[in-house]
Amino acid sequence: MTEFSKELIRVAELNEATKNLISQKSAEVFEALCSHMLEVNEHLNLTAIKDTDGVILKHFVDSVAIVPYIESGARVCDIGCGGGFPTLPIAILRRDVSILGVDSVTKKVNYVKDTASLLGLSNVAVSNSRAEELGQAPDYRESFDLVCARALGKLSLLCELCLPLLKVGGSFIAMKSLTTGEELENAKNAISVLGARLDRIVEYTLKNDTEELTRTMVIIKKVSKTPKQYPRNNSQISKKPL
Repeated sequence: MTEFSKELIRVAELNEATKNLISQKSAEVFEALCSHMLEVNEHLNLTAIKDTDGVILKHFVDSVAIVPYIESGARVCDIGCGGGFPTLPIAILRRDVSILGVDSVTKKVNYVKDTASLLGLSNVAVSNSRAEELGQAPDYRESFDLVCARALGKLSLLCELCLPLLKVGGSFIAMKSLTTGEELENAKNAISVLGARLDRIVEYTLKNDTEELTRTMVIIKKVSKTPKQYPRNNSQISKKPL
């Protein structure tokens, strides 16, 4: 086992949220992902995190924390997938699920697509589009079992972008560094109007030997169909949040 694989597994095992999730075999795929990402990052500017310890904790282990909340065989959509997080870590650890990475930045979705192919992740697809457009597209609207968004924006905004994509009975998970009571209060109307309810809030920490991160997952359950007028276009969402 390489030093990278040992360190990745060690850090994952340090944290309750990610314990027993990364095997030696999957750690090898993560190592290939790290090497490729840092090489491409030199000219594509995918991430500001360039040291191995930072990549392990802030990209890999941080992304992996969502894995226990994904049901077997789920169809997953990652809104604002950026450089592939959590799309690629989910795909590495959960070969039983299919995941669509969505981002409006062409170079990023192309990178995610190419990287998935390089790593042999046949369960990854990408869409170079805006979430509010995807949510009105018949092929995608209310078709996913799980929708996630990592470090993307205010919860009320995320609800309008993500909940229309969910099947009734599915879950939206907002992966955030910190969620305040005020943010949750401001999202109550959006959650209700869009056909959902707050399921639970999961708070946890992620650490290595030198750093500790505070994290929150807001889990929202879809309980009824989203009214047809949602999601609205970007300017309407920005001017008049739900």
